[in-house]
Amino acid sequence: MRPLTEEESKAVFEKLANYIGKNLVHLIDRPDEPYCFRLHKDRVYYVSESSMRLGVSVARPSLISLGTCFGKFSKSGKFKLHVTSLDYLAQYAKYKVWIKPNGEMSFLYGNHVLKNHLGRITEDTPEHQGVVVYSMNDVPLGFGVTSRSTVDTRKLDPTAIIVFHQADVGEYLRDEDTLF
Repeated sequence: MRPLTEEESKAVFEKLANYIGKNLVHLIDRPDEPYCFRLHKDRVYYVSESSMRLGVSVARPSLISLGTCFGKFSKSGKFKLHVTSLDYLAQYAKYKVWIKPNGEMSFLYGNHVLKNHLGRITEDTPEHQGVVVYSMNDVPLGFGVTSRSTVDTRKLDPTAIIVFHQADVGEYLRDEDTLF
């Protein structure tokens, strides 16, 4: 387990800023205790510094996980967020989308959010912006990227894609062998 390099930190923070914007500061400067990002086997973990110090005593090959896995780096060097980061993204999300109950199962099976499934959307959401997808009961279901801005969504037909699927809580069941 090691600290992120400059390029790795930039890739992680750019991806997180797409979803939580300036609230990124709240992830690092927490009032309870300091947290940091660490890399282990191409995966980025969000760990409290006290847990990280305890984890140093474990040999690298024996260490499976420490903290919350936020995502992983692909072989080409791109960073991909995992659904395990959803709790933190939902807590600090800048833009949100709520979907109707008839669209929840479709989204949880890995499909995009269509306009006829859209319940509400945060005002002034720009195009290609990271959003957290909620049920109408304010339960975070996953996250994705908007295909159109809020203004443009009103003009679309009901079968148009509003949010491109990135990750959802259904991945815990679909990809349980490769997720961790």
